[in-house]
Amino acid sequence: MKKVVIVRHAKSSWEGHLKDFDRPLNSRGLEDIERMPEHFKELGIIPDIIVSSPANRAQTTAKGFVKALNFPKTKFFLEGNLYDFYGDELLKVIKKTPDTVTTLMLFGHNYAVTNFVNSYGSLSIDNVPTCGLVILDFDINTWSDLSKGKTVLTLFPKNM
Repeated sequence: MKKVVIVRHAKSSWEGHLKDFDRPLNSRGLEDIERMPEHFKELGIIPDIIVSSPANRAQTTAKGFVKALNFPKTKFFLEGNLYDFYGDELLKVIKKTPDTVTTLMLFGHNYAVTNFVNSYGSLSIDNVPTCGLVILDFDINTWSDLSKGKTVLTLFPKNM
């Protein structure tokens, strides 16, 4: 059995003339990364590794979770292929995950996040909101065998 916890980065700022990759979180995004990790922590799910897009807004979101969970920094990784908006690269990252990892936590971007949860989960979600978290279980032993799984939980800021 494998588990993916996938999180869309928190709300980012469009102020200034920064490259998309460099955009920071706005005040609402910063508030969400104070609240959401605490709600996730209550679930008692401990990822084996946490992998994030290196984009500023995703990385900041992930680091908020890492801090709140007291997660070992040695098990936190940045992966350039998660700076993906369609989902093909995100899927490749998942399928290349070492099989020793049972619970994988990912931080990425839309449309890739929503596309993944709708393609591989059992629940249709119009749009995973910023700082939204979705947990999917897969009845597989090897990540390369990823196929349709079950959506077991959605955790969205508006419901907190």
